[in-house]
Amino acid sequence: MELVNKNAIVVREDRNLLVITHLSQYLDFITGFGGLIVPLVIWLTTKDSVIGMDEHGKSVINFQLSLILYLVIGIPGILLFGLGILLLIFAGILSIVMPAVNAIKASNGESPSYFGTIRFIS
Repeated sequence: MELVNKNAIVVREDRNLLVITHLSQYLDFITGFGGLIVPLVIWLTTKDSVIGMDEHGKSVINFQLSLILYLVIGIPGILLFGLGILLLIFAGILSIVMPAVNAIKASNGESPSYFGTIRFIS
C-alpha cells in the first residue's frame, strides 16, 4: 500500500524492512559492531517513507543504547561488587531474545516492545 503525505513523499508499508531493522542488531555477534549503526542508518533514511519505521527504529535504537549502558555499568560492577556479572548475563539474554521477538511482531504488523529498555529517544 502506498500513500502520499503532505510533503509529496511516497509512504509505503514494508514489513520486511521492519524485520530487517530488528534482525540487524545481530551484527554485533557476527562482526563485533554494526548492531547500533545499521539500524540507525535504516531508521534515519526510511522513517518518513515506511509506515511504522519511526516507531520501530526508535525502539531498536533505545534498546541498543540501553544495552550499551548496561555493559558500561556491569563491567565495573564485576570489579566492585561481583554482582555486575548478573547485569551482563541479563543484557546478554535480552540481546539474543528481544530482537527475534520483535522481528516476529514486526512481520505480524504489531508494535515493538523491548523489555528493559530506557527511552532515550521518544
